Amino acid sequence: MDNQKHNTLWLSFLGVTALPVLAIFIITLVVTRREFYELRRIYGPNLNPEMKESIFMILIFATGLILVANSLWMIWMKGLVIKPIRDIEAAAKRITQGDLDFTLVTQRNDEIGELCRDFEEMRRRLKASQDERLYTEQQQKMFISNICHDLKTPITSIQGYVEGIMDGVATTDEMRAKYLKTIYNKSNELNLLINELTMYNKLDMDHVPYNFSELNLKKYLDDCAMELEDELTSRGFSFDYEYNCKEDVRVMVDPVQFSKVIHNLIGNSVKYMDKEDKRIGLKVSDAGDSVEITVEDNGMGISADNLPRIFDRFYRGDSSRGKTKGSGIGLSIVKKITEDHGGRIEATSTEGEGTAMHIALKKYTGGKDGQSTYN
Repeated sequence: MDNQKHNTLWLSFLGVTALPVLAIFIITLVVTRREFYELRRIYGPNLNPEMKESIFMILIFATGLILVANSLWMIWMKGLVIKPIRDIEAAAKRITQGDLDFTLVTQRNDEIGELCRDFEEMRRRLKASQDERLYTEQQQKMFISNICHDLKTPITSIQGYVEGIMDGVATTDEMRAKYLKTIYNKSNELNLLINELTMYNKLDMDHVPYNFSELNLKKYLDDCAMELEDELTSRGFSFDYEYNCKEDVRVMVDPVQFSKVIHNLIGNSVKYMDKEDKRIGLKVSDAGDSVEITVEDNGMGISADNLPRIFDRFYRGDSSRGKTKGSGIGLSIVKKITEDHGGRIEATSTEGEGTAMHIALKKYTGGKDGQSTYN
């Protein structure tokens, strides 16, 4: 099939060049023969055979010169047009076979060069899309494996403690209370994991019904901080809350969904705490048109390699189950909710010293004619 295509191109060139030359040759031959007979009729025997031969030689030489010139032109056109077309054709074939690991290079500045560059841009975008898809598929496989493990671990513990109670292993009220407390805690772990999966699925499909309200930021965060302080101090954490904005700053948020952002970040700080002196802080500062809400801790921190990807879906920085906990979607949920509120989030961390999560949220003012706008 390829040879047939290339032969067609050559035949096209031959048709454009050789056929007109042949036509000129035939027409010239006919005209020359008529002129020759006319000259012979007039001059009779004075027109010798040598003159006739000279005329034909001139004709053949001129025709040969035209053929050589057109052949050189075809060779030049082959490099100018046919080779780039073959390169593009070969590249298209590799793409249809799923091979995107190549580069289509051209130094030309004409229309064919532009076509090659457009084709190369398409290849690079396809390659990027393919890499992203492969990465997502790999992360999804890891995610499913992690979820299976995270579900199995508390279920196994619950089953074991229930069997202990049923078999009479817990012989005292104190032991039974300890078993029941463990079962309760493991059930909460399962509930939290299922809630994360449900929330992520809703966010991914844009099925979360946000109910935005104009709120006083200080009052809203004061209530959150009071709830968090009671929970954290009961677990041996030192909690520091600082509000460094004007008291009348207002924001437009869904109080329920944005509360999940704060609680998820605090939960991450608790989860990755490895110090005896356990400290978590919630700080709010003014940033001009926005406010910056920071959740910081003195936990194990995040390595420089993992830090840029912690908000990716399904990403877990360490496959070791002793070091990594959770589903790997908590921070992606936090990022999605934050962005749905018109904000942004970023992380700073020093491995072994702690992590800080910074949320930038726009201040809110009422717009003209009753329309609401962000600052």
